[in-house]
Amino acid sequence: MNRNPIKNICCIGAGYVGGPTMAVIADKCPDLNIYVVDKNQSRIKAWNNNDLEKLPVYEPGLKEIIERVRFKNLFFTSDIIQNIRKADAIFISVNTPIKTSGLGAGKASNLRWVEACTKEIAEYAEGHTIVIEKSTLPVRTAEIIKKILNSKLNKNNIRKTFSILSNPEFLAEGTAIYDLEYPDRVLIGGEEEDAINQLKAIYEKWVDSKKILTTNLWSSELSKLVANAFLAQRISSINSISALCEKTGADINEVSRAVGFDSRIGAKFLKAGPGFGGSCFKKDILNLVYLSRYFGLKETADFWEQVISINKWQKERIYSIIVNKLFGNITNKKILILGFSFKANTNDIRESPAIEIAQYLLSEGANLFINDPKVDAEQIETSLNGIKGDLQKKDQNEYGNWSFEKDIYKAFRSADAAIIITEWEVYKTINWQKASNLMNSPAWIFDTRSIVNAEDVKSAGLEFWSVGNGNYI
Repeated sequence: MNRNPIKNICCIGAGYVGGPTMAVIADKCPDLNIYVVDKNQSRIKAWNNNDLEKLPVYEPGLKEIIERVRFKNLFFTSDIIQNIRKADAIFISVNTPIKTSGLGAGKASNLRWVEACTKEIAEYAEGHTIVIEKSTLPVRTAEIIKKILNSKLNKNNIRKTFSILSNPEFLAEGTAIYDLEYPDRVLIGGEEEDAINQLKAIYEKWVDSKKILTTNLWSSELSKLVANAFLAQRISSINSISALCEKTGADINEVSRAVGFDSRIGAKFLKAGPGFGGSCFKKDILNLVYLSRYFGLKETADFWEQVISINKWQKERIYSIIVNKLFGNITNKKILILGFSFKANTNDIRESPAIEIAQYLLSEGANLFINDPKVDAEQIETSLNGIKGDLQKKDQNEYGNWSFEKDIYKAFRSADAAIIITEWEVYKTINWQKASNLMNSPAWIFDTRSIVNAEDVKSAGLEFWSVGNGNYI
């Protein structure tokens, strides 16, 4: 059945995927009208802020696109019902966190928001609507969506029909705009050729058709989980070897380079660090583990569970090294945390390695000074379970406390140690002699990302440790 091409798009969810993705589509397809809707009015207000530096998502290149298309063919609004009614296609881009209670707690995805917005689509959509899964979802979630949508068909003599597609996003935070504009592939899963071709026609405005892959719904849903699991597995693999390098005198950067030259392996995601973070990797692996156990595949579940175990172990290992280097005692010592986002070029702190490392240090009574170019104090406070950054109120014998400091060199003053956790460019150009003059003596620099020159740090009179570098055994 050939239907009219898509003209009006509604995206439910103005988060890290929905906002940037719809911005790029609007930029590449000026003939489309795109409405990004969200019940969180403060988030919508932030997307509509005249000050583009205050957008809720920071990604290089995003504010320039928003400036070009916002209020022209891209609109951010909390008017969900009206925009569902007039949409030819609706992207579901809501949050799917891990369940914290009930069946599957700790591993299965919480689909309450997927179910809620699908019910709204079923209720208010008119005519024929293509419903597109953009959120990362467990395999066969489309079956749930289909049942909910079908429950409203022809109710009250109003004729409506639906097509369901899976179109997972493979962008990486920090390079999201580039990944959307120059994707490795676009994946569309579905059962109806006409609906697939309509969505494909949108992407063909800027993506080579050879890079647009089509599959059935279930393969598409599973491919997203598997892609993230494979990437996370590489990070845990190289981090496990970083510990071996430190014990044997090898250098993880040299090992990674040698291994990455093998064309069968490749160099990407072979950079040792404090562990993976972000909203997807851990969640998607846990989903994979849950599904594997559900279908009786114990060995498969055990394999992927170990990827998460190594990731946690790496953070615990780094924390232990820091405490031991500081003579086994960090109570009331001032420690500078450089970087709180889970990676550079994003303000996203979800599952950031900095959170657990900071919590470990606070549990030892340390005074933390935290610096990040794009993360603010409110985000940090939320991630640290509401511990307010007020060093003045800290009891000398209690749990440690923290303070946010925007000025890097001011933060170095009287510090006993500094830990580089996020690979922000600004940390690569620190004047280590200036920092050393401000710090206590002896003072340590812990580089969990291998981004600074060891000789520059040591020549400034500072002690130095770098992840996976066996030269410091």
